[in-house]
Amino acid sequence: MAGPPDWEDDGVANVLVRGSTYLRWVYLLLGAALVLAFILVDSGLASLLDGLELPGVLSAIFIVLIAALPPLVLGTLPAVREVEGIAVESLLGVRFEERPLGPSRTWPQRRRTTTWFCLHLAAGGFVGVLSTIVFGLGAVLIAAPFRSPGRRELIPGVHYRITGGWTDLWMPLATIVAVIGLILLSAGIGALLAYAAPRLLGPTPAERIELLERRTATLAERNRLARELHDSVGHALSLVTIQAAAARRVLATDPAFAETALAAMETSARAALADLDHVLGLLRDDRRPGSATAPQATLGNLTRLVEATRAGGITVGVRRSGDLEQLPAAVSREAYRIVQEGLTNAIRHAGHPAGEVSVDLLINLDKSGLLLELTNPVAAGAADNSGGGRGLAGIRERVAVLRGTVEAGLVADRWRLAVTLPVAVTTKG
Repeated sequence: MAGPPDWEDDGVANVLVRGSTYLRWVYLLLGAALVLAFILVDSGLASLLDGLELPGVLSAIFIVLIAALPPLVLGTLPAVREVEGIAVESLLGVRFEERPLGPSRTWPQRRRTTTWFCLHLAAGGFVGVLSTIVFGLGAVLIAAPFRSPGRRELIPGVHYRITGGWTDLWMPLATIVAVIGLILLSAGIGALLAYAAPRLLGPTPAERIELLERRTATLAERNRLARELHDSVGHALSLVTIQAAAARRVLATDPAFAETALAAMETSARAALADLDHVLGLLRDDRRPGSATAPQATLGNLTRLVEATRAGGITVGVRRSGDLEQLPAAVSREAYRIVQEGLTNAIRHAGHPAGEVSVDLLINLDKSGLLLELTNPVAAGAADNSGGGRGLAGIRERVAVLRGTVEAGLVADRWRLAVTLPVAVTTKG
């Protein structure tokens, strides 16, 4: 819960010179303007009762309904919460957890918005009446010393006397005190409204939990998409880099190999563009007809990945065991990305020239789970990438979500990446 209103520890001078004081006053005067509009509408409706000659009690009931129903009905409109939220943030200086504050979506929200709207009207009407009195009578009192001596009427039934001497100074001084009092009172009421606004217009504890869950889901989805881009596009760019370097070296001596490398570059780039289009489609959240994005790759697409890697001059040996079709779709998708990132790391950090990089890939599915193991020789002096880069960090994030384990590091002169994912495998009868 928030503390007390923010004005009670400030001095009078600070309140008077602070810009937020007058912004809050403007917010209250907007409420007064709404009250005046309702009064004009109610007056027109009440005039219709004069010709009906209803009994006194029934006429009083109709007057109460005419006065109460318009603000109550208007407060239930979904857009009122949104409009009041903008005004409260701009003029009262309140910052809501839900930004921007959306329209009322549930009846509890509409009830709280209606309560706030009526509170705004009541506080604004009160300050509006006081402002009219203070500035209306203040103008008369300030001008009083400049008028000829005599007895004057301030309002019907209330008189004051102008002497033409220094004793008339009490009138402008009283006006100044009244204006300062009005400003301080408006600041206090505005601070109380600012204190109450998050509780009436803002989310409830249950809505905060729902909002936090949505934000968490959004962040998780963004992280997943970031990994998708890193793995797919990073893998393709690594292959293109290797292939371009190889083609440049042998362009003059072996044009056939250079042409093969260029074709492989084209294939890798097209695959990367397809993956990029898929991820961007998810980011756009496009649901228009004909805009469906491509399905995500799984271990069923492993052959295409291996062939694309081999086309870049990388030797990839694959050993498989177990029925991979039994894998749940989510596990199969993550396993594909892990293998893809493992191949990318092998290409980047092997330390061998193009055409000399070899990777051994083992995929084993049994009752203990799914094992993905990639090993490749590392040249002497090649950097150990076990602790840096987003690739291995992305693999660890994927494996952590699936409650698996990751082992990565140098074993003798070979780099080894081993990932174990717990998977329940059912034996086909």
